[in-house]
Amino acid sequence: MGMNMVSKGVQNVLEFLQRDFPDMDVIGISGNFCSDKKPAAVNWIEGRGKSVVCEAIITGDVVKKVLKTTVPALVELNMLKNLAGSAVAGSLGGFNAHAANIVSAIFIATGQDP
Repeated sequence: MGMNMVSKGVQNVLEFLQRDFPDMDVIGISGNFCSDKKPAAVNWIEGRGKSVVCEAIITGDVVKKVLKTTVPALVELNMLKNLAGSAVAGSLGGFNAHAANIVSAIFIATGQDP
C-alpha cells in the first residue's frame, strides 16, 4: 500500500511548512484502525487491497534439487508449523505462513520492489 513512504513524505512536508510557520501545531489523529500488516480481524473479515489466487505444481525432483528437501518433509513441516503451531499460538486470520513474506518473495522473484 506504500504507507511508509507516504508517512516519510508527509514528515518532510511538515518540516518544510514548519520553517515558514514555526508556530504551527502538528497533531496526529489515529484510532489504530489503520491495521495493515497487523493480525487484525477487520483485515481477515473485510480484506485489504486485491485478492489473488495462485497455484503451481512443483515436481518432487525440483523440491529435492532446489529446496533441498522432500515433498513428505514439506507436508510434515506444514502440518507441524502452520497448522498445529498456529493453533497453539492462537493465530488470527488463518493458519498459514506469513502472507507478507509470501508476497515479498513473489515481488523479489519477479523483479519488483518489495
